[in-house]
Amino acid sequence: MVTTRSDAARATTAPRTASSPHEPHPRNPGMPLELDWVREARVNRSAVERRTATLGTRRSVKKEWQAAWLLRAITCMDLTTLAGDDTPGRVRRLCAKAAQPVRPDLLEALGAGDLGITTGAVCVYHAMVETAVEALDGTGIPVAAVSTGFPHGLSPMAQKLAEIRASVEAGAQEIDIVITRAHVLTGDWDALYREMQAYREACGDAHVKAILATGELGTLRNVYRASLVCMMAGADFIKTSTGKESVNATLPFGLVMARAIREYRSHTGVSVGFKPAGGIRTAKDALTWLFLMKEELGDDWLSPTLFRFGASSLLGDIERQLEHHVTGRYSASNRHPLA
Repeated sequence: MVTTRSDAARATTAPRTASSPHEPHPRNPGMPLELDWVREARVNRSAVERRTATLGTRRSVKKEWQAAWLLRAITCMDLTTLAGDDTPGRVRRLCAKAAQPVRPDLLEALGAGDLGITTGAVCVYHAMVETAVEALDGTGIPVAAVSTGFPHGLSPMAQKLAEIRASVEAGAQEIDIVITRAHVLTGDWDALYREMQAYREACGDAHVKAILATGELGTLRNVYRASLVCMMAGADFIKTSTGKESVNATLPFGLVMARAIREYRSHTGVSVGFKPAGGIRTAKDALTWLFLMKEELGDDWLSPTLFRFGASSLLGDIERQLEHHVTGRYSASNRHPLA
């Protein structure tokens, strides 16, 4: 399906896990750019499509097991608002939802009232970082800021680096950057590597998620190669999309990126996180992505330290599914506090 250099040449190291849901995973230190590895990569599109076509049908969970998986999905959400009409009030409301994502009565009925379930992070534009940091004070939930001329990434480089530094100074613990798609489309892997290195350096101690904008990269092979280069340059997460493209997170993109993460870990011993974003709206979607992570990368990627959903409307559907599990009835959306 994905063919690269021989695994025999790579040492495998057991993954490290964080001791708390909100404790960051150890950073990806990166490595020198290996152009031969990047250029030799091949992706069998037919095999990828066959594999992902059956992912949601071969595995399913029911009843209390489904409820448990859905609660896990909530903990892996980057609850997001990236609208032009965002206001401090909307962001504060989103942060309150992140700290209490499910009604307490439902959690008690599910036997999960004492688990301290929250979302993995809150994701906002730079202008709302300080508001979100203040609203989440004491919760341990990190703030993620989109940066580098999001969503198109075509701002001057100096401006993009300054935006990253400003968000980190304002309190963002995670930075979601967007790569220059032209570097991928023209095969300028050295330029992409240097760009990603500069972003990582500007982030300082903040974790950096590299948004590939997979729907604009042309081929699955490009997606795989871009994933490798960004990880080599020190990306702590690779992310499918901004959510603003016409094609966003799809399972074929996800499978190819997961295989790249697996290959990179085999080569370096370093575990890199994965974040699908854009178009993930239903509880069924969330379960399918979690199944993909478990089957391709293992249980360590069922934790917010290594897996996140970019989500806005997803949480509402999961809440409705949880209420159905408790009561046997589907509720109206207005029964749940809005995100």
